Amino acid sequence: MNKPVIIAAVAAALIGGLAGRYVLPAGPASAHEDHATASAVASEPSVWTCSMHPQIQQPESGQCPICGMDLIPLVDDSGTDAGPRTMSMSESSRALAEIQTSPVVQEFATKTVHLVGKITYDQTLEKALTARFPARIDDLFVNYTGIKVKAGEHLADIYSAELLTAQSELLTAFRSNADGSLVQAARDKLLLWDLLPAQIDEIIERGTASDQFTLLAPIGGVVVAKNVEEGSYVKTGEPLFRIADLGHLWLHLDAFESDLPWLRFGQAVTFTVEAYPGETFTGQISFITPEVDPRTRTTKVRVNVPNPEGRLKPGMFARGQVQARLGVDGVIAGESLAGKWISPMHPEIIKDGPGDCDVCGMDLVPAEQLGLVNDTPAVAPLLVPASAVLQTGRRAVVYVADPAAERPTFQGREVTHGAFKIDSALQIQAKPSMMNPTGGGSVPGHNHGGAATAGAMATDDPHASQSVKLSSDLLAAVIPPYLAMQAALANDDFASAQAAARTMMSHTGHAGPLPDLLHLMLGAEDIEALRRPLFDHLSQILIAAAKADPTALPQDLLLMSCPMVYNEGGADWLQATEPLLNPYFGAMMLRCGSLKETIKATQSAHDGHAH
Repeated sequence: MNKPVIIAAVAAALIGGLAGRYVLPAGPASAHEDHATASAVASEPSVWTCSMHPQIQQPESGQCPICGMDLIPLVDDSGTDAGPRTMSMSESSRALAEIQTSPVVQEFATKTVHLVGKITYDQTLEKALTARFPARIDDLFVNYTGIKVKAGEHLADIYSAELLTAQSELLTAFRSNADGSLVQAARDKLLLWDLLPAQIDEIIERGTASDQFTLLAPIGGVVVAKNVEEGSYVKTGEPLFRIADLGHLWLHLDAFESDLPWLRFGQAVTFTVEAYPGETFTGQISFITPEVDPRTRTTKVRVNVPNPEGRLKPGMFARGQVQARLGVDGVIAGESLAGKWISPMHPEIIKDGPGDCDVCGMDLVPAEQLGLVNDTPAVAPLLVPASAVLQTGRRAVVYVADPAAERPTFQGREVTHGAFKIDSALQIQAKPSMMNPTGGGSVPGHNHGGAATAGAMATDDPHASQSVKLSSDLLAAVIPPYLAMQAALANDDFASAQAAARTMMSHTGHAGPLPDLLHLMLGAEDIEALRRPLFDHLSQILIAAAKADPTALPQDLLLMSCPMVYNEGGADWLQATEPLLNPYFGAMMLRCGSLKETIKATQSAHDGHAH
């Protein structure tokens, strides 16, 4: 095996294990067409097998003991023997299998991390005004919250005997010695009382003290809190106003423990809010809290968000996404901070060289000292399509098309549709395959290219399933065995769940996306492989069909949901009655979940009369 082939196999394992998603087999060709083709080739077959379960090999025709599908004669379509783990076929066989190839590419794999949170004020841009001396509010210009003010605009006129005394002290010191230390001390006192330098200069120029003082806004922004009324008396230390600059905001997102390996300082975040459907906003991760909330098991991720037009409002609910880029050996590729200088107190302040923090004046330090630079640089791996990967439970493998071969030839090492068909063909011929390295007719544990490990394959998009349209009669027929399967999974009854799948197949036949899914269920080796993602895919198909055609439903159905499936990604299912019985966890978490809605059967399946 040459070097590029080895790398392709490693890439397949990487993507299949970390960034892949479950893909139903294409299976567009009719199973009966396959039967007819095979029968024409071999007039007196000695071995009969199942096209969906090639480990089944019998000396005479019949039905598959796993799925009930008619057995087909074993046909040798490989031409000359090209060696182990190699399959050669005719052009017509390739067309029937609809095998497609796709090139290997070198780029970063991506994983989408979904987060939710709330927009808040930027705490570094808030200013609280408190009474620095006893006073009376004579005129209140900002008399309700939400008013926008500019820096230096008036907020209120106040009267204070203490302030009158402090002004007199300033004027006395100034007349005595304009450049003396007493003048500076008097100025500092007034500055500490929130007077602006221009106001102090005005007192000196006027030459008289005034018992009226105008309180001015120290920063521009929105008055988000007003704690006084006109005519109120306030004591030293009592809060007056709070002003926030909404030109920049924070987005606090909740990240579960399982999300933390994918998150890094400096990553870009895209998010949406309900106020602007279809519009995407952006920000950047500036802080990840160093502890996990023991109640929610989440960590706060702070995102700095520019808001120059003021469209975003504090308190808005947001749904965010982070596209984590995955390199070789699991290294997360982030924004390069090598050689940058960052403020330890305000890590959003990043500069190209040494200097001071623009917020607090603290000395900047190299990003390397803050642990924000990976010791191992991220290197883009070789990637193959997730649908080309065969999951064996221990390995992820692909088949590669040989461009130099005269006939379509595939070796065990880059194929999208049809990978399982090639592998099963090799097994039928008793050759070593990627799923069955030992070769031979018996293939213990064969699972349709990954049914036995289906739970591990559902990562980024656990609900990704083909769009399947069901007729009204078929929907009415498959709902009862589906409900029986749901009850069996909740009861941890693997055999009954597969029996329900076999009953459903008696209504669906063997060709098409839904039968393909049922074949995978019948090939599952344990109940966990049947639950996730296979039962989830089946549930999504039937939920969509029930909502689209409620007249076909034999009864009202309860749409249940459990938020803990797929690492808190959540999954739904249908039930006939309460109480809730969780099919994804069984007895371990039988009551986990809640009722989302009731799908009403708007017409009787028997008499056609409305309920």
